[in-house]
Amino acid sequence: MPKEIHTPVTGEELAHAFEEEAAPVDLGRYAFEDWVTLLVFWLMAGAVFLQFFTRYVLNDSFAWTEEIAIYCLIGVVFLGSAMCVRLSRHIHVDFLYRYLPRRPARVLATLVDLLRIAFFAYGAVLVWRYAAMIPDEKMTTIDLPKSIVFHAVILGFVLMTLRAVQVAITDFRRGWSTLERPGAFDGSEA
Repeated sequence: MPKEIHTPVTGEELAHAFEEEAAPVDLGRYAFEDWVTLLVFWLMAGAVFLQFFTRYVLNDSFAWTEEIAIYCLIGVVFLGSAMCVRLSRHIHVDFLYRYLPRRPARVLATLVDLLRIAFFAYGAVLVWRYAAMIPDEKMTTIDLPKSIVFHAVILGFVLMTLRAVQVAITDFRRGWSTLERPGAFDGSEA
């Protein structure tokens, strides 16, 4: 087991560390879907806390909090996926690209971009069709339509599709993608 090395710091050095100017906060890197996902996440966290509080503290739980938390989790997953598409953070396998010549790797990466766009667009269409089949179905414990959840999933797929188009255009203009040069995205490329 490697030995931990701790640099000794005096109390005065520690006190001066708090006097350093904080770096400015940059909210410009966040997009629409990030803020919506954050809002839905906090709604979910509130529902989970309320469920915990009413069940274990008051010993009389609200039945609707579990259902709301589940539906919020669905929203977080699909809306948050658009953020992952925008940042190219979904799981992908770049092993093959290490052994392909540059030109075939570029063609394959472009095909992957086009396939991803088609997949997300098709997912949006499928969920849209399903939501249209059950427009009057209500949630189990609350008198609200389940279509709210399905429309959040549709919004997530539409945002993923639009972000995939945006990523494909950027990859095309740049001449390479994260599949071809993963080191450029994770900081390991010099």
